Amino acid sequence: MSHSVTITRTTTSTTNTSYIVLNTGYLKTFSGLLKLFELLIGGAMVGIFGYYQKHGNSMFVGSAELFALLMSVTFMIGTFCLLLSCLTSLSTGGIIAKTIYELIYHSVAAILLLAASINLVIELSDRRYKGYKQYDAYMAAGIMGLINTVLYFISAFLAHRSYRGI
Repeated sequence: MSHSVTITRTTTSTTNTSYIVLNTGYLKTFSGLLKLFELLIGGAMVGIFGYYQKHGNSMFVGSAELFALLMSVTFMIGTFCLLLSCLTSLSTGGIIAKTIYELIYHSVAAILLLAASINLVIELSDRRYKGYKQYDAYMAAGIMGLINTVLYFISAFLAHRSYRGI
């Protein structure tokens, strides 16, 4: 499949070439906002799991909590790298959206976060955990994971349209 790419060169002269240009306009696009919200929700999930791990009040050692924590950390870091690359380069946001990488990344993220969140919510629905004080926090993390799943599915859909040139 062929894509047409337009390259525009701008020559500027400065005495200091060690500055970083931020492409803040990327955050005004729908794709940029999705990545920002995915990052924030992922950070909130990691914060919840990290808080209860630090204070030794974990309900699930090596189970649904660990899977949800691993998936939220993995895709939070990946989304941070994508967002950072789009913010620090003027051309990255337009170019990377046309590759299959974003489609694969967002699809895998959506599927694995869906599995982790459903696993966590199902484990929490068991009656034996309702007396724990972190029950509500973990349930909130599971619901945030489901919301993040929807955001990643929307990102995957947009990446598919962009990759196909629609």
